[in-house]
Amino acid sequence: MYAIIRAGGKQAKVQSGDVIEIERVKGDPEKLSFAPLLVVDDKGNAVSDRDVLAKALVTAKVLGESQGPKVDIFKYKNKTGYSRRQGHRQKYTQIEITEIKLPGATKAKTAAKSTEEKPAATTAAKSTEAKPRSKTPAKSTAKAAETKAKKPTGKAKTDSSEEE
Repeated sequence: MYAIIRAGGKQAKVQSGDVIEIERVKGDPEKLSFAPLLVVDDKGNAVSDRDVLAKALVTAKVLGESQGPKVDIFKYKNKTGYSRRQGHRQKYTQIEITEIKLPGATKAKTAAKSTEEKPAATTAAKSTEAKPRSKTPAKSTAKAAETKAKKPTGKAKTDSSEEE
């Protein structure tokens, strides 16, 4: 089972036991919880219904803080004597995903089964309907071929001007 969560303005695909870095979380909480955007269970059924996901929960344990790579910023304008140096180092919080809870999983499975039956009925109805026409009808392609045959080439014009 895995889930897609939003943390720090970014999305991450997580499973139970994963260790990821998210942008720094202020304060000193020992546990964090996230509302998932999408949950896929072990059978491959995706749950994206907002009502079911409102009850779902992804919990994580805070492992510590770390810093990202240093970014050097140098601004310079030619012939003016303007130059500035600046640096930045992003702070991250390292977390471990402990569990993914999906209380409405049984409802989602029954909904998935009912949707599987509906497309089968619609495909039977589509097979009895007339097939759609092709994008280019045969008549229009025949007309295009005739107009190409009627158009004089550039050589024919030059030959007629030479004869006169």
